[in-house]
Amino acid sequence: MRKKEYIGMDLFSGCGGLSEGMHQASFRVQAAIELNDLAVSAYKLNHKKTKVIKSDIRDIKSEDLTQITENKKIHLLAGCPPCQGFSSVRRLNKKRSIKDDRNSLVMEFLRFVKELKPLTIMMENVPGLKDYYLFQKMVKELKDLGYNPKYKVVNIKDYGVPQNRKRLVLVGSLLGEIEVAEPTGERVTVRDAIGKLESISRTKDPLHKITAKHSEKIMEMIKLIPKDGGSRKDLPKKYLLECHKKENVGFNDVYGRLRWDDHSTTITGGCLNPSKGRFLHPKFDRVITPREAALLQSFPKDYKFPTDIDKTSLALLIGNALPPKFSYIQSENIKQHLDKHLR
Repeated sequence: MRKKEYIGMDLFSGCGGLSEGMHQASFRVQAAIELNDLAVSAYKLNHKKTKVIKSDIRDIKSEDLTQITENKKIHLLAGCPPCQGFSSVRRLNKKRSIKDDRNSLVMEFLRFVKELKPLTIMMENVPGLKDYYLFQKMVKELKDLGYNPKYKVVNIKDYGVPQNRKRLVLVGSLLGEIEVAEPTGERVTVRDAIGKLESISRTKDPLHKITAKHSEKIMEMIKLIPKDGGSRKDLPKKYLLECHKKENVGFNDVYGRLRWDDHSTTITGGCLNPSKGRFLHPKFDRVITPREAALLQSFPKDYKFPTDIDKTSLALLIGNALPPKFSYIQSENIKQHLDKHLR
């Protein structure tokens, strides 16, 4: 029997984390949209058969996508609209969103659903989006279109990803009831993800060779932070930075070490800088490498990222990505739904 081929699209592709998960679930991602040059470069390194449109999504017509698919039925339309105003880091954990013109991009996702009429839809985003009026408006319109959308905030650590990171997931289908995939119960730790990597001095992986260089004072401080989970709070007072001496100022995890037998903290766009969070290696006196960050994001070990760019840009590519393993589980859930209804 010939295997069914399911066609997918990724509307806000970034460097390809969502597409990687869809691909692993046997979707053929025919088209992707992304505005950022570096993200497009990274995406193309790994998804050579996908047509990538580098443009602001607001300037793209649905016909541009149907030409790529030759008007074939789209089985899954997926995406993660940038909604930086709802990030807990941007909001400093306050409930109110920050005004950001990207917050309205959820309506672009809705526009393409209306115009392309895919059989199923999936959106992943930050949890803070669920209370936004435009998200609620989108949900109402998706109901009117017959998708009967369901959404839920879940933690990716419950799906076998070695990272503590909450995500909002929305799914819907024209074929019948579908729910957000339930947690798998698989537990993967930092040790499982990066514990067996070769040393940065011996590796042939260019992504694993990259690490931050620090002043003598900062290196002295890093060496004093206890292995396997220590933090700046463990340091003698003379080593505390001025910005950390005031009470209730700064994040507690900065200059913290990851714990071997636990999940990592959220891998953010500052993941290659120890002053941005708990990103020090559990054992070695250094920040995690881009390869380690990517593995904690559940990217395959051979996933390619440009190595000729600055560390800040590289960290943003990795930290802003959707964890592929989590996206795979959600995509596989949708594939099984399609299998059931398209016999």
